[in-house]
Amino acid sequence: MNTLKVDENELTSLLKNGDAAAFTEIYNQYWDKLYYVAYKLLKDTNTAEEIVQDVFLSLWKNKEGLTIQSLAGYLAAMTRYSVYHHLSKEKKSREKEEQLGFINEGAVTEFNVDHKILLQIVTELSNKLPEKCRLVFQYNKLHDQPLAEVARDLNISQKTAEGHLTKALRIIRANLGSAPSEFLLITIAILLSKK
Repeated sequence: MNTLKVDENELTSLLKNGDAAAFTEIYNQYWDKLYYVAYKLLKDTNTAEEIVQDVFLSLWKNKEGLTIQSLAGYLAAMTRYSVYHHLSKEKKSREKEEQLGFINEGAVTEFNVDHKILLQIVTELSNKLPEKCRLVFQYNKLHDQPLAEVARDLNISQKTAEGHLTKALRIIRANLGSAPSEFLLITIAILLSKK
């Protein structure tokens, strides 16, 4: 496979068909970016590396069922939610270790379900936004691109980009409705916070 000319959509398609070379290319292209996302939130090198490795392991294990519009956005979202899950699990562990000594195994299953629901909710809602709002929101929130870079890429001022982001966040919050769990509410709230 000539990886120099392979775009994101083709890489995703090859990955779904079990192409190990495509997986290696994705790993090489995105590892540093995902590590940055995880480390920025955790400030812990070892944990950030473990989370990124787990994200790639999950990507490979679930490759056949991938239905994503943006590989970069999907991987960034997976990393961010894995970090939130890790932090949530640590908090619960500290609170319950005297009573239970371990985290309920059901929490992992709940997270897996919540993770899929959250991705679906945020993706569907952001796709319904006006075009500029959608682009600013997805680049900034799903791709972890700084707002100044988003503004430059879209040829708009940073103030205009901030306005689009504020509008996008307002629309999405208004349309969220009820969420299926406290954890999902927390992760959505973190995602929709302004950077």
